[in-house]
Amino acid sequence: MLLCSRCILPETFPGIKFDRKGVCNFCGSFKGQSDLEQQKREYKQKFGDLLTVLTGKGRYDALMAYSGGKDSTYTLYILKAKYKLNVLAVTFDNGFISSRAFTNIQQIVERLDIDHIIYKPRFDILKKIFVAGSKEVLFSRKTLDRASTICTSCIGLVKSIALRTALEKQIPFIAFGWSPGQAPINSCIFKNNAFMIKAMQEAIKRPLQKIAGDDIAPYFLEEEHFKMTDRFPTNISPLAFLKYDESKIIKKIQELGWVPPHDTDANSTNCLLNSFANKVHKEKYHYHPYVFEIAKMVREGVLDREEALEKINRPEDEQLVKSVKKRLGC
Repeated sequence: MLLCSRCILPETFPGIKFDRKGVCNFCGSFKGQSDLEQQKREYKQKFGDLLTVLTGKGRYDALMAYSGGKDSTYTLYILKAKYKLNVLAVTFDNGFISSRAFTNIQQIVERLDIDHIIYKPRFDILKKIFVAGSKEVLFSRKTLDRASTICTSCIGLVKSIALRTALEKQIPFIAFGWSPGQAPINSCIFKNNAFMIKAMQEAIKRPLQKIAGDDIAPYFLEEEHFKMTDRFPTNISPLAFLKYDESKIIKKIQELGWVPPHDTDANSTNCLLNSFANKVHKEKYHYHPYVFEIAKMVREGVLDREEALEKINRPEDEQLVKSVKKRLGC
């Protein structure tokens, strides 16, 4: 299979084109490292300015969508240790969190003195959603460029629950541990508003409602929330504008007691469902659902190309896939 000679995007990726040197159009449109570094400085300053205006007014300064993975753990640490914020960590339990990841979560929130909520939806509802996601295209085809249908369903619920909680508790920031490949620099800080969120919510909620019915209503915003126009928080993804070095990140969080799980795949440090979702996506669309974000990290110089190829090409653990399929009744 033909791959971009600069990043790792394959010829099967939607919308890809190659020049005579084998460089893809995504690499061709990259403006360069100096431009990126300038943007990072600007967004870092923007975040600092927002902190002086929005924090210190309520019980919590930020809600952290905390999965227990390496990036969300490091982001939680940064918010508490570097920026001195009062953080509420919220963990979405999709029924497939690694036992090691759960232990990591418990140890980290205790070590950092963080208030913590575990939000666990009914598994019968999640099961219906994940099974449907393995068989159908539930959302726009564009979402498939960045994540599998299963992951998009899960992350949609995470975002909605985080936003609902932040609104009800009047928390000014929602933080995500997206890597630089997951969070484009120009959207790493943005203010939510009712009109935009209502449209985005419908794009996720409507397909899931067809699968699980009105039982999913508690996981989404209701009309009363959209009236809280002065409370809508700002989303932040600090790893997009801070220096990102995976080896240093792992070293730091290990000092806090975080231990790498050995029961997850190469692209997750918390979720057992990931291997199954990746396998389904590759079989249907012939490219890895993580390839776009990992290619972006290669392009921006935060990940070595050979290491990136190893992450993408490592086969799924068939025993893990089999156990997930059994739990889902596939």
